[in-house]
Amino acid sequence: MPTIKKSLLSGLFWILIANLLVKPFWLLGIEVGVQNAVGTQMYGLYFAVFNLSYIFNILLDLGITNFNTRNIAQYPKLIVKHLSGILTIKLLLLALYLVVTFSVGALLGYGSQQFHLLVWLCINQFLNSLIVYLRSNFEGLLLFKWDSLLSVMDRLLMIVICGLLLWGPAAEGFRIEWFVYAQTVAYLLTAVTALGVLARKTGFRRLHWNRPFSIAILKKSLPFALLVLLMASYNRLDPVMLQKLSPQGLGDYNAGIYAGAFRLLDALTMIAYLASVALLPIFSKMTRPQADPDGRQAAELRDTVRLMTGFMTVFAVTAACTLSCLDHELMALFYKENIEDYAVVFRIVIFCIIPIAATYVFGTLLTAAGRLRMLNIFAATALLLNLAVNLVCIPRWGAVGSAWAGLTAQTFMAVAQIVAAVKLFRLKLSAGYILRIVFFTLSVVACTFCVPHLQWWITLVVVAVVALAMGLMLRLIDIREIMKIIQTEK
Repeated sequence: MPTIKKSLLSGLFWILIANLLVKPFWLLGIEVGVQNAVGTQMYGLYFAVFNLSYIFNILLDLGITNFNTRNIAQYPKLIVKHLSGILTIKLLLLALYLVVTFSVGALLGYGSQQFHLLVWLCINQFLNSLIVYLRSNFEGLLLFKWDSLLSVMDRLLMIVICGLLLWGPAAEGFRIEWFVYAQTVAYLLTAVTALGVLARKTGFRRLHWNRPFSIAILKKSLPFALLVLLMASYNRLDPVMLQKLSPQGLGDYNAGIYAGAFRLLDALTMIAYLASVALLPIFSKMTRPQADPDGRQAAELRDTVRLMTGFMTVFAVTAACTLSCLDHELMALFYKENIEDYAVVFRIVIFCIIPIAATYVFGTLLTAAGRLRMLNIFAATALLLNLAVNLVCIPRWGAVGSAWAGLTAQTFMAVAQIVAAVKLFRLKLSAGYILRIVFFTLSVVACTFCVPHLQWWITLVVVAVVALAMGLMLRLIDIREIMKIIQTEK
């Protein structure tokens, strides 16, 4: 039991260290620099096209990656067979993805500039999908150090290339297309590296088309595919709808405002997502069907959920409450104009980090246990909520209405998953534990309002220190459990 938890903590450590060193600079340095260089409206055009390519990228995968992580964690000897067959399938899925994405672009009335961006963004989505699949094999084998390296390699390369373009001799003529081309080069180099390392680790040498295997894999993966498509839709549909439903002439501008306000949430979501990457193979082992006469596996599962819920609570509540009160200061730090428009959207959208963090724990647990039909129902309902709120609110309030739509959908999804997981796995969320979470939240809110006149970075540090201390004192972060796991021999 401690060995699996130790793998989880080790995996989280290496993945978080690698990503915290690289991706915040990418999101808040390079992406902000690009948006400032090309302007809010042009970046909004790019962001809307990017999100269209992102929504349909599940057609490049059809749920294979999530299925593969879970399956390799349970049956690691299958990895060479899966690699050969699945890589062949992904090449065939590329054609399907291109047909669907370009058809939707045509229906949306895309012009030549939008289609030019869409072509390259589709190539990037394919390369990124390939990298994510290759990484899933490292995750399934619990090789988290390699996974952590590959998880930042593409962004590290993009930082170097885009940094030279943004702040080098050609900076004055920077174009949004250069940003897209830089992504292509970085993704390609990372994919080649990942495939080379995996071939050396597993003995994989060549592709092999096996029709029965391909059909069997696709059948098992389709429920994952539907779930990812639905979740991508309610997560990424907002900019596309903003571009089409905003008052005339404001579509690209509103999409750009939403993109700027969303960026810091995206950086924080990265932390929660990386935790779920490590959790999926761990939960897959814990929920693998087998005899559990002494209840040890069930107890380990409850302990792990409680451990991760505490981490996520401290992280998400602190981030949401603190950053929402620093909306103007943070937006002025990143952007040169339209600060008030960015700030009013940001103070709403940042609260999405709380339901997102919960989803990455409880949704990952339900995914690992194979409860995909239930998750698909939840995701479809969340998508309908998102569409309904966007249709009503965007024509009236633009990006602000879209922010409320996102928060509504995310909150519904989180609550539904928590309730389902508690019932299915008999997770004991005692009244005392819930009261500790409520008290922690109120304490963070009170602390945030007690230091409103300090400089923004001082407020951030003070609230973070107080929140960490409260989390330890209330045992939402159980330091004794963590030390016990670390000190346990493998």
